[in-house]
Amino acid sequence: MNGTLRPREEEQALAALRERQGEGARYDSPSAPARELLWARRGAAYFARKLGELDDDGLEGQSLLPGCGRRLLVSHVGYQARALARIAEAAREERARESLGDPDQPPDDVALGATLPAHALRYLFEHAQAHLNVEWRDLSDAAWDWSVDTLDGRRVTPRDTVRERALSIWLHAVDLGNGGSTHDFPAELLALVEAEGRPRLPAELQTVRSG
Repeated sequence: MNGTLRPREEEQALAALRERQGEGARYDSPSAPARELLWARRGAAYFARKLGELDDDGLEGQSLLPGCGRRLLVSHVGYQARALARIAEAAREERARESLGDPDQPPDDVALGATLPAHALRYLFEHAQAHLNVEWRDLSDAAWDWSVDTLDGRRVTPRDTVRERALSIWLHAVDLGNGGSTHDFPAELLALVEAEGRPRLPAELQTVRSG
């Protein structure tokens, strides 16, 4: 399936989604980054499809990233969604810093997540993505541009993180090495990748790979 949509088609896709959701459904605030959110959500659906096409034995294989197994990649994608959801939650609550919520909760551990049973690893991705979508939809206009200090030492707004998620999840769907292709990317997103190059891999993933 070709994932490329022109801007007019993207607007029609959004309208069709809202019609299917019906009355009473929650929508993104008017100032939300609609185009980037559509990219990120379609990317999550694409990643979910490529992951679902892998049986549990296939999940044990290597990704296209040197030294990085598929399990590790899925764990990273799931924990990234958790982190972005925490950033959105902090902005929604007008807090200055991302937090884990429970002081006794250990930090996210991508390497440990990769050792989960296959069904639990798949659930990690699904649940984290669903939570992230809820947090995005609950953001007010002002919260989208609320600055948050992250646990890894960055200062970002929720608006910043949507493009980050969109780029990474589409690229990681290809990294799974299960038939994903950049030909399926939304045209404008692919143009960004071609113009700017691939974003640097996050430090946590580089650390695990080099270990």
